[in-house]
Amino acid sequence: MSEEGGLVYLSDTVLDGLGISTADVVAAVERAVLARAQERLWTAPKSAVLPGDGRYMMATLAAADDPGVIVVKSVMVAPGNAARGLPGINGAILILDSETGVLKAVMDANWVTAVRTAALSAVVAKRLADPKAQSVAFIGCGVQAHSHLAAFAELFPLREIRAFGRGRARVDALCEAARGLGLEARALPAREALDGVDLVVSSITLDYSVAPSLDARWLKPGAFATITDLAIPWAPAGMPAFDTVIIDDRVQEAESAKPMVDPGLVAGDLTELIGGRIAASFAPDRRAAFVFRGLAVGDFALAALAYDRAVASGAGTRVAG
Repeated sequence: MSEEGGLVYLSDTVLDGLGISTADVVAAVERAVLARAQERLWTAPKSAVLPGDGRYMMATLAAADDPGVIVVKSVMVAPGNAARGLPGINGAILILDSETGVLKAVMDANWVTAVRTAALSAVVAKRLADPKAQSVAFIGCGVQAHSHLAAFAELFPLREIRAFGRGRARVDALCEAARGLGLEARALPAREALDGVDLVVSSITLDYSVAPSLDARWLKPGAFATITDLAIPWAPAGMPAFDTVIIDDRVQEAESAKPMVDPGLVAGDLTELIGGRIAASFAPDRRAAFVFRGLAVGDFALAALAYDRAVASGAGTRVAG
């Protein structure tokens, strides 16, 4: 497949088969974040709609001239999809030329969403987490848990995982995936899962009616938590136990209707961390957390990388104009 000749469709299956590693994605995200800081990449704040029935609809927009693409992503979290036999998250990504606006590709969004979220976590974890981390607790055992398991298994010398979730089938599936990587895996109650663990991944369904059940004060000093679920399950009274809290974007957070955490607890965002404008590193006597909504820069970085790899390898389905 050459870049000329019209539109290409890239399914999640095709994207997953491109051989893109965690290191590839982390590097792409870091480049994109720095490009945005240098005003070579432009983004709009993430937009979201919550109808109040558990559905969560969102969209991101980012553009650059190097690579010369616009990336538009729209996805929806649909809690009722499990009963329909469908994935809980579905969506699509459009790739357009940033000079002409011509549509170049349509991608499924599930693979990009899962991998870019884990990549954002990895960018921060490699700076704030114990590089010798051996254990990780998963609170929520869905798609994000699996993508974070794969990413963290590449970054850290993991030996065990602990899993807590509402659905036994999902807990068992995550444990089985971990065992397939040669790790020990146990299903535990939430507090036991967090006790003495090196890393935490929190990724429950985005539902503000869920009562907080996790407390940062349960974590040992030196622990790192990546919180992908707007901190919904974390008790606000315990959040000051995190000595360092990083968010994805200060501007996006300021424009959001409901803050994820008390703004006074935030030490910085991704741009400040990657750009070295804040001093933050692993400290064995301090807890750290990355709390994030998801960022257009992450979607842009991975979608542009995947499109480039697909063009180079001839992957995807050409759609006649």
